Amino acid sequence: MGILIRGGRILDAATKKDMTGDLYIKDNVISKIGEHLEIQEEEDLEIDAAGAWVMPGIIDLHVHFRDPGQTQKEDIETGGRAAAHGGITTVVTMPNTSPVIDDPDRVNYVHNKAAQVAGIHVLQAGAITKGEGGKELSDIEGMVKAGIPALSEDGKSVMNSRILKEAMECAAKYDLPIFDHCEDIDLRGNGCINEDKNAERLHLPGISSSTEDAIAARDILLAVETGVRLHLCHCSTEGVAKMMKHVEEAGLGKQITAEVCPHHFILTSDDIPRDDPNYKMNPPLRTREDVKALIKGLKEGYIKVISTDHAPHTAKDKAGSMRNAAFGIVGLETSLALTYTELVEKGILTPLQMVEKMCWNPAQILRRKTGSLQEGYPADVILVDVAEEYAIDKNNFLSKGKNTPFHGRKVKGKVLYTICGGRIVYQEKN
Repeated sequence: MGILIRGGRILDAATKKDMTGDLYIKDNVISKIGEHLEIQEEEDLEIDAAGAWVMPGIIDLHVHFRDPGQTQKEDIETGGRAAAHGGITTVVTMPNTSPVIDDPDRVNYVHNKAAQVAGIHVLQAGAITKGEGGKELSDIEGMVKAGIPALSEDGKSVMNSRILKEAMECAAKYDLPIFDHCEDIDLRGNGCINEDKNAERLHLPGISSSTEDAIAARDILLAVETGVRLHLCHCSTEGVAKMMKHVEEAGLGKQITAEVCPHHFILTSDDIPRDDPNYKMNPPLRTREDVKALIKGLKEGYIKVISTDHAPHTAKDKAGSMRNAAFGIVGLETSLALTYTELVEKGILTPLQMVEKMCWNPAQILRRKTGSLQEGYPADVILVDVAEEYAIDKNNFLSKGKNTPFHGRKVKGKVLYTICGGRIVYQEKN
């Protein structure tokens, strides 16, 4: 059965296409794009997309599905459903599960389970070191053969520079990117929010910008030396934004890339109510100056990716005080709407720039033929209503995690359909 999407605004950053027209899906690929297309077979499904945006499925380079070992928080099936609800058709899941994904058997577990229950493309990153202990490299060659898209020590940094350099040299040999969590654990200490006037206001220990900046600078230098492709995760500081501008100006923008999450380009530490753990994430919410720098980086193109760092927790894990609650918020089901509302509707990014940062650039980092609406490409397609305003409601999330600071926030950008591999995996109920 084919699918004919008729009369939508087709947006594709790879080809700079912004047109009203039709898109026909057949045999799991995009078969035809044009005007006044006709269904090819009697059983074909026709979708009226008039007034909607037709985009490539979003690629989220940074999520936590908590599977194996912490499935009370999320699992591959619920994570896949939540992703589809948010218009996301490909995710890269981080390896800091229990046990850590540090060998090919554990990679295969995730990929095999995802093929059965996720509905979307789930790509499992491999840990840089065994057990994320920072002392001995994982079975990188074995995990490459099992299909990992990247190496990461997410949740922490590899603090031993010699071991990290060895990992980079190994990753470079396999043309494998490293997804880099930049945090000097000694500088962080027991901090739980940004080190600024709000830490004093709330009487909470702070996390300085240098906690992130120091590791980012070290790892950029090591990447230049080893030639590895480096992707800086969940960037939050003005300092890192400036580093990425220098990287771009030095002609290294294809080798060294960076992402920013919606919570870091929208919220600041000023927004934190007294002792609300839904505002506790790592890295923490920074200052207005940091937010301006991140937005400038997105607008000018040296910060190339928008990801979520989707980090679901149980209500119990997020209960209590900012000091004791777990770090992290969910993001799969809010990232598109928040990005559209805060960046596109306000004229900071064009629609094509948003598609570039959420679809095309992530595909280029993964070196996968996806993230674009071109004939012959996989049929990962979403339809989005950007006209109707609605309030984010955590009770409607398909994720097990409800830990969000955006509950009740008014946004536009509701996903109407998510099509992954030519199959409808989410449809908004009218």
